[in-house]
Amino acid sequence: MANIKALSAVFTSATLLLLSLDKKVDAATFNPSPTFKNVASYTTTLTTTNDIADIYFPNPSNRKTDNYSFPVALLLQGFNVDKSDYSNFASIVASYGFVVVVPNSRRTLPQPLQPLFGDKGLFTQTSLLNDVLAQIKIENSNPVSPIAGIVNTEKLGLLGHSAGGAVGLSAIANICLPFICEDSFNRPKELVAGAFFGANLRNQVTQEFIPIKNSGIPTALLQGNLDSIALPFRAERTYDNIQTPPKALVSILGANHYGITNSNNPLGPVPDSNTPTIAQDIAVETVARWSGLFLRASILNDREAFNYVYSTGDNIDPNVTVMSVAKPIPEPAALTGLLMLGITGAVTLKINRYSLQRRKSSQ
Repeated sequence: MANIKALSAVFTSATLLLLSLDKKVDAATFNPSPTFKNVASYTTTLTTTNDIADIYFPNPSNRKTDNYSFPVALLLQGFNVDKSDYSNFASIVASYGFVVVVPNSRRTLPQPLQPLFGDKGLFTQTSLLNDVLAQIKIENSNPVSPIAGIVNTEKLGLLGHSAGGAVGLSAIANICLPFICEDSFNRPKELVAGAFFGANLRNQVTQEFIPIKNSGIPTALLQGNLDSIALPFRAERTYDNIQTPPKALVSILGANHYGITNSNNPLGPVPDSNTPTIAQDIAVETVARWSGLFLRASILNDREAFNYVYSTGDNIDPNVTVMSVAKPIPEPAALTGLLMLGITGAVTLKINRYSLQRRKSSQ
């Protein structure tokens, strides 16, 4: 029995050492910079709504000759934030291997907003998901379209800011909420992940936080810790309400509500009274990098991106703190038997780390 225990201890230690070395190698060799150096963009009109949309896409030199298939990432804008204010963010996310669609969703505003903002404004709703999916299929099949034949129209990731993030969260939860959904909504089968900045999901009348039955769809919240509009504690409560992992809450240190836009407090939306302490270009790059890698981990099963988001990134990036719960991507078959011995320890370490982060955030 003693020999068996000794052998077990040695074997388990070797397994954990392998896991540790594997993560160190990933952290040391993985470059979280964009996958594609060149990004192009163009403007189109959504056939179903006549809304204008900007489309950003990777533009490698061999785009027309190689067999590329880039998933779609739909950016749901914040209230009264023009699509052009997201151009830097959208370009960076596109450089991680996505066709990023940024519509201007102009419509009649809900009655409570009209006395302050007029009859019409930029205010997105859940129906936009199906409108964009329909349009992107048209663009992909049109031989004169800049993105003809390079789009994976079966995979949709959501990005969102502020009210647009609430729309995205409600879409993932497959619910129809007043003001941001008309009549009814059914979550499209193409929707497979979402990452939202400065967003939370709550009943605007009662202020109660709404459970997010995400059905295992990976969901990330990115939150400026100086945000005075979408308060950080609301992001934490929303994170708690995401019912099934994978999920992540990435706090951007020094960012306010507009850490995702080209400039702080762009013209149009309600300004944030807090002045950011992080440079605007660094904030945008940080939000875009974490969003892009989260989508790569979730949609493309990119193991290195997965490790960055859930394990190593918060130790490398001085501008963030991260809470997360993840389902690990399976290891190569040759290592499966050995790694199984270390799964319990690895999961326990992650849960302990998560619990410690939560205690720190509540102090």
